[in-house]
Amino acid sequence: RNAAPQLGRPHDLKLPRIHEDRLSNGLRILVAERHEIPVVNFWLDVDAGYAADQFGLPGSARLNSTLLLCGTARRTALEISEEVQMIGAQLSTGCNLDMTTVYLSALKTALDGALDLFADIVLNPSFPGPDFERQQKLQLAAIANEKVTPLQMALRALPPVLFGPAHAYGVPLTGSGTEASVQELTREQMVAFHSNWFKPNNASLIVVGDTTLAEIKPKLEEFFGSWKAGDLLSKNVRAVERPRRPAVYLVDKPDALHSIVIGGTIAPPPDPRNEIAIETMNNIFGGTFGARLNMNLREEKHWSYGAASILYGARAQRPFLAYASVQADKTADAIAEMIEELTGVTGARPIREEELEKVKQQQIFELPGAHETMNAVGNLFSDLLQLGLPLDFYETYVSRVSEIT
Repeated sequence: RNAAPQLGRPHDLKLPRIHEDRLSNGLRILVAERHEIPVVNFWLDVDAGYAADQFGLPGSARLNSTLLLCGTARRTALEISEEVQMIGAQLSTGCNLDMTTVYLSALKTALDGALDLFADIVLNPSFPGPDFERQQKLQLAAIANEKVTPLQMALRALPPVLFGPAHAYGVPLTGSGTEASVQELTREQMVAFHSNWFKPNNASLIVVGDTTLAEIKPKLEEFFGSWKAGDLLSKNVRAVERPRRPAVYLVDKPDALHSIVIGGTIAPPPDPRNEIAIETMNNIFGGTFGARLNMNLREEKHWSYGAASILYGARAQRPFLAYASVQADKTADAIAEMIEELTGVTGARPIREEELEKVKQQQIFELPGAHETMNAVGNLFSDLLQLGLPLDFYETYVSRVSEIT
């Protein structure tokens, strides 16, 4: 070839149709059919991420999610692990700023056994004392590691500065808490955390795979129907003011050969009316390899192995972060360049038409290939739930990207 192939015509992302219903206890279920292989995947999303720590101690949500697989009223941790292997399933837990997620992937032929195990973990965790102590020590070790790892050091220090200690998002973005808070946690507090947040009227269950709503709903009713709804706590995610003036906070690391520089401010909450425009702006500024920030600090100045910006996923106002790892003697120069890039987008260097068209093409043409698998589809819907965006957000995504000016 002596010329690159021509791009085809863009088309909207064709996701499986979502069928929505509720169980008798109010649990919202979302079913997307994918019949190519005999597998069904489940994501139980509970509105109880790091932000829920404000009602307890920092690190509670993360520790609670790891303990869900450590035993139930009917099964020990080893029995859970053996059963998962015997039926050929995958089972995991995790959490982010807003949500705690329990994930199951199972063959359709083993669905009854897999759902029995899945429901047992969600509804009846026992938080065994020895497992609690072991996971508590592991989380304390993770905190110690974060406090000597430059990027994690900054992600721990920045949220309280941006949101303030009273805000639900004013916690370390790693979710691990502090040494003092994790040492103070008890098994009884884990039981209380689960009781407060794990309720069917505070959760959604996403199902993607070789099933239908009519087929899977009776099974879900059988295993989750006894789950009792209850009163809910309300996280403090009220709006806060953005920083009024620039400020520099130094986390000193003597004799370091390089620096991590993170610039942070507060972006608006996700909104379907302007979310694509904000995403596109970020991709031009620092969200892609060819973005302005990386081209400046890495490709032109050679001060960094990479620089980027990110809109951190959150339901309310969210951190907008620009960061780079730079050689130590260029720290101040890098800060100056980052500030110049930040102010330039709305000032002396407005977005050029060629930059806009390049990023629009990237966003459009990468979309189908990035959402082919069942896991990709389920994670996409899970993200939409977390951000509070409509489930049909991507049905007209391509046409809306094409219209951005």
